[in-house]
Amino acid sequence: MTTPFPFTAVVGQDDLRLALLLNAVSPSVGGVLVRGEKGTAKSTAVRALTSLLPEVAVVPGCRFSCDPLSPDPGCPDGPHEGGGGGAPRPARMVELPVGASEDRLVGALDIERALAEGVKAFEPGLLAAAHRGILYVDEVNLLHDHLVDLLLDAAAMGASYVEREGVSVRHAARFLLVGTMNPEEGELRPQLLDRFGLTVEVSASREPDERVEVVRRRLAYDDDPAAFAARWADEEAAVRQRIVAARELLPSVRLGDGALRQIAATCAAFEVDGMRADIVMARTATALAAWAGRTDVLAEDVRQAALLALPHRRRRNPFDAPGLDEDKLDQTLEEFSGDGDPDSDPDPDSDPDPDGDGDGGGPGGPGGGGQPEPDEGPAGDGAGARPEEGERAPAPGGGGEQSPVRAAEPFRTKVLSVPGIGEGAAGRRSRARTEHGRTTGAHRPRGALTKLHLAATVQAAAPHQRARGRSGRGLVVRRDDLRQAAREGREGNLVLFVVDASGSMAARQRMSAVKGAVLSLLLDAYQRRDKVGLVTFRGSAADVALPPTSSVDAAAARLESLPTGGRTPLAAGLLKAHDVLRVERLRDPARRALVVVVTDGRATGGPEPVALASRAARLFAAEGVASVVVDCESGPVRLGLAGRLAGELGGTAVTLDELRADSIAGLVKDVQRRAA
Repeated sequence: MTTPFPFTAVVGQDDLRLALLLNAVSPSVGGVLVRGEKGTAKSTAVRALTSLLPEVAVVPGCRFSCDPLSPDPGCPDGPHEGGGGGAPRPARMVELPVGASEDRLVGALDIERALAEGVKAFEPGLLAAAHRGILYVDEVNLLHDHLVDLLLDAAAMGASYVEREGVSVRHAARFLLVGTMNPEEGELRPQLLDRFGLTVEVSASREPDERVEVVRRRLAYDDDPAAFAARWADEEAAVRQRIVAARELLPSVRLGDGALRQIAATCAAFEVDGMRADIVMARTATALAAWAGRTDVLAEDVRQAALLALPHRRRRNPFDAPGLDEDKLDQTLEEFSGDGDPDSDPDPDSDPDPDGDGDGGGPGGPGGGGQPEPDEGPAGDGAGARPEEGERAPAPGGGGEQSPVRAAEPFRTKVLSVPGIGEGAAGRRSRARTEHGRTTGAHRPRGALTKLHLAATVQAAAPHQRARGRSGRGLVVRRDDLRQAAREGREGNLVLFVVDASGSMAARQRMSAVKGAVLSLLLDAYQRRDKVGLVTFRGSAADVALPPTSSVDAAAARLESLPTGGRTPLAAGLLKAHDVLRVERLRDPARRALVVVVTDGRATGGPEPVALASRAARLFAAEGVASVVVDCESGPVRLGLAGRLAGELGGTAVTLDELRADSIAGLVKDVQRRAA
């Protein structure tokens, strides 16, 4: 067995280590989500925690790790007699691979034995192995939706249920959920995010001395793991003893009414949903006091608990990263500190704007002192200013580059789907053959049987019962009789945005509306578990602003800083998008693409721009790529160029206004009709 990297040898990452230790002291805190860039010791620290956890006593021979003092009455290996002595074993950390199957997670039934012999032959899964231990999911944000649903159910109920074709098995599944993720690869569903008690953000140190120490320790560990671990044995033992002492002290820690009031006020101030945040904060503050060797919860414990328990739960706008306004936190804690009357109003004569900048305490507040005017030039480029009515862009073909324009508010869009039936990754956009969804038929299994179609199996076996010498109640079932259920669900697609950033699009009002529309479609892509990519074209070339990724946050950030101006090289944009799709097909051949071209349809860049753009568009039509053109043309006179482009792409066109309308339902049908 490989010697793990010592927990105490991890350099820096104080918040990460504290969050993990608090869960070791009080598992009821509810686990921890670790967010951060790659190469920041996320997985190393989590795996190292296991060696610090106290041993657990289990019923001998129980595959479900039942506690001998309080065994699960419904344990499939039971019933067990309570109060007996148990066999101690080290605490487990079970890793859930991102690509795991449902059977691997919850366990598998031997369907053939169940039908033929009427016995519940059950092989436990990872949820059973993680009971009373740690369930660790690396890259948890990439976990398939159906596995997320199973995790949510088990975390909520403390049990796992396996029910298939009338055969039911239940077992306890209480575990510490620990996940790590790189936010650049996509965010978590809010339901799963809320199941993590604490969250921490980690990043690599920018201090040279600290980085040198990280490299030094890692090289020493790689050279001789056992010797390196031996050098840290005393520190590991001290932390292990401190965890045991804190666990023993925990029941004696007093959480007073003052601390509870601060917790409730803080959760209310940050507008968190539900009451789970209050409970997690209370448990975390109590664990912090026990870890410090105290029996009273102090204001500093409440503050630290808020920094760990609230960032991923506070109300925030789409694409905002989790975080907490520490000034607001300190103000709330001070107001409800108990040193004064928490219900009293602040001094009415106090100056709400002590700096005298007229912004009322924040940019864009009363007085407007925090925002430069749009025409202030390079020193104040107006990046955050709202566009003024009638503001004009440079003429098409001009080289004037516009400062970034803030997107209009996002809105809800209807579904744009890819026609036909795919077989891509699970999602919520287009129809696909999946292992989850409604049953549409049956077929012989290709490989391992995962979803039995009972009626088709019985129908296949029934004609052969006399020849097989059936007697008694059992149904004689052979491998050839088994039928796999064919199911239809939804898949996630690659939504590739091709955005015209030329001078003809650069008027502030128009570009603001364009960005708002794309942002709305990005939000829809996030909710439907798509991958997204962004190609922009302006001047004389096209650029891949964002290669295909699961992080719609990254796409939103690139969109916000999108420069504009210059001619319209439409052909270059389409050819660049075609090249992106070609490469992506090699990487992920099962994922189908939906190309969304955002343009007014003009083509002015390069030689013979209109003819070249037409030829480029017909490449997509020839390959059957689903496409939609968002027509950004405005004004009383419209040339209809975007509609013509949509016809050459084999797709359809929709105006910016229609993105909000019910007519998008007709748009999807139009796309499917054209594809047919």
